[in-house]
Amino acid sequence: MAESKAENKNLEREYIIPLRNKWKRVPRYKRANKAIKAIKEFLVRHMKIRDGDLNKVKVDKYLNEEIWFRGIKKPPAKIKVKAIKEGDIVKAELSEMPDKLKFKKLREEKREQKAMEILEGKKKTLDKLKEQTQKREEKSEEEAKESEEKKEEAKEKKAAVVESTQKMEKDIAKKTKHEVGGKTRQPKHQVRKALDK
Repeated sequence: MAESKAENKNLEREYIIPLRNKWKRVPRYKRANKAIKAIKEFLVRHMKIRDGDLNKVKVDKYLNEEIWFRGIKKPPAKIKVKAIKEGDIVKAELSEMPDKLKFKKLREEKREQKAMEILEGKKKTLDKLKEQTQKREEKSEEEAKESEEKKEEAKEKKAAVVESTQKMEKDIAKKTKHEVGGKTRQPKHQVRKALDK
């Protein structure tokens, strides 16, 4: 029982679907459309889709191209299809691909591979750029911290220099006060000369 249910989930069958009787009944300008619809109806009936929903049948693009190859007015009278049922969805493909479609499929696969390689290359370069920008940001942060530290040191040095000059001026003022014996005013240029000594 369990095996039969598992088999029902992934059925794979090949059918030769007659199309002429279906598309003969519609006007010439609707024949290819009717052929696609006939394929879907056939697969709904034979692959046992219970609710009869045609949207559950997915037609491969190469099968679609084979139907439309000669235009809308002259689809093929019959076609060999490989149907794969996965759950409720049935995928219809061409069972035997003509040479033109084989080459076209190979060409498209190569394009997709190249596109994927290009995408991978772009992703790698983006990753490298992100890493470089992170490194630059870290360096700039470190440089900013260092420059802040240097600025703080410079401020401290300036403050220390200002304090030392004030102390020296006070000391000089005390010495001159004691030498002269009272408060005297000294010109600023003499104070500076004393500082230079």
